Amino acid sequence: MSYQTIRYEVSEGILTLTLHRPEQMNAFTPEMANELIDAFQRASGDDTVRAIIVTGAGKAFCAGMDLSAPGNVFGLDESLRPTLEDMHERLDDPAVVQGIRDTGGRVTLAIYECTKPVICAINGAAVGIGATMTLAMDIRLASEKARIGFVFGKIGIVPEACSSWFLPRIVGIQQALEWVYTADIFDAQEALRGRLVRSVHPAEQLLDEARKLAHKIVDNRSPVALALARQMLYRNAAEPHPVEAHRIDSLGMFYTSIADGKEGVRAFLEKRAPEFQSRVSTDLPLFYKEWVSGP
Repeated sequence: MSYQTIRYEVSEGILTLTLHRPEQMNAFTPEMANELIDAFQRASGDDTVRAIIVTGAGKAFCAGMDLSAPGNVFGLDESLRPTLEDMHERLDDPAVVQGIRDTGGRVTLAIYECTKPVICAINGAAVGIGATMTLAMDIRLASEKARIGFVFGKIGIVPEACSSWFLPRIVGIQQALEWVYTADIFDAQEALRGRLVRSVHPAEQLLDEARKLAHKIVDNRSPVALALARQMLYRNAAEPHPVEAHRIDSLGMFYTSIADGKEGVRAFLEKRAPEFQSRVSTDLPLFYKEWVSGP
């Protein structure tokens, strides 16, 4: 896919995905949604990409949905009357995908399914989908200039992008409800107090700090073990009983111990940096695809 609304740039194993509609404060569109989905799927299978940083061009991260589009601004087909059964039985039907499914949710599901660590560098305004898309990213850093808001109540709609699943897990139900109920726009320090972001940085240092963190995460690490660990923490934390985590832990430990784990042990004993050889594109264990395929 040739991208028109984002930039895809890889350097030193770090992919920087930049939302790139600076004149529109990187406002979100169905085209941007499709490009982000493609980019995360592409990065998952690209062994030159070890970690991903997402940021915005210009002064904003993403100012929310582009409300200037003609017709239904969310790209939905108003002639349809979808049911709960449609959402269970026809979720991947093209008519449902294009005319009913929330575009932000399709993006956050692509991020959730990604095999690489994802860091968000919130460089400015992040409201509506600009805020909710960040929730599926693993770690959020914010500029001192960041302004964040779950503003859906102000325009009479509900939170989207799977944020009712992600937000309470990140900040707790009380804080999540307050931010959604009030629809306030708050600053980076409030985001830090509410544990939405990991840290706050001067604007000119934000990307450098994100890159430092990315390298700390991936340098001298097994790509396959990282991919497994990412999915284990997200998926197992939502299981009703720890034995479900035990099932996956056991398979993960078995297959990593006979692959990169051997090199890791040798490197530890020999007091040297490991030289892991696994590739996410070819070396994920056989159970992985079945496990992450979803309901």
